[in-house]
Amino acid sequence: MRLDKFICKSTDLSRTEARRAIAAGEAQVNGEAVTHEATQVHENNLVTLAGQRLVPRPFRYFMMHKPAGTLCSNVDGVYPSLFRGLNIDKPDELHIVGRLDADTTGLVLLTDDGRWSFNITRPEQHCAKVYRVSLRDPLDGGVAERFAQGLLLQGETRPTQSARVEASGPREALLTITEGRFHQVKRMFAAVGNRVTGLHREQIGNIRLNVPAGQWRTLTATEVAGI
Repeated sequence: MRLDKFICKSTDLSRTEARRAIAAGEAQVNGEAVTHEATQVHENNLVTLAGQRLVPRPFRYFMMHKPAGTLCSNVDGVYPSLFRGLNIDKPDELHIVGRLDADTTGLVLLTDDGRWSFNITRPEQHCAKVYRVSLRDPLDGGVAERFAQGLLLQGETRPTQSARVEASGPREALLTITEGRFHQVKRMFAAVGNRVTGLHREQIGNIRLNVPAGQWRTLTATEVAGI
């Protein structure tokens, strides 16, 4: 974790205030003064500020049911930020794990644990994400095999990782992928001549969405450990 972030997570200082304290030489790591805000600190480091040992607050983990017409962003834009519906202390310390488009609904994870979120989003971890996809046309019989083999999407130099898709209705499918490329689901169906008309994420790893639209809850220890 960056030193300035570590200080913020251990005190009530803002990021600006933490950086000022670091620049003023008030921070030490393992007994040595550190004046660079981006210095990485680890769990076994002794970090002090103005002579006081810092102990970071426990990491936090949440799920949220993102409604349509909201942004996976900490600030409002063309649409309101989904953080508007998150009434907790220090929401600015959280980041979103696996962003969704403004018109996409479903499961979003939020945390202040960068290592945990990295393991979810890194393709090498093969963390499965399950989407319910509404389609313009019925699912073609050969699509499952093409998705399983991997598709070379427009503008890409390497094919997608193997994905699993099965029909769940006349014009609906369940898609499981282990990546999170830009507009990946929409581009995958476009590559086989179809078009996504609705997209909803139901599951990430072992964590299944189970709160109403616009609502959130804290993840259980089992859910956090299962990623």
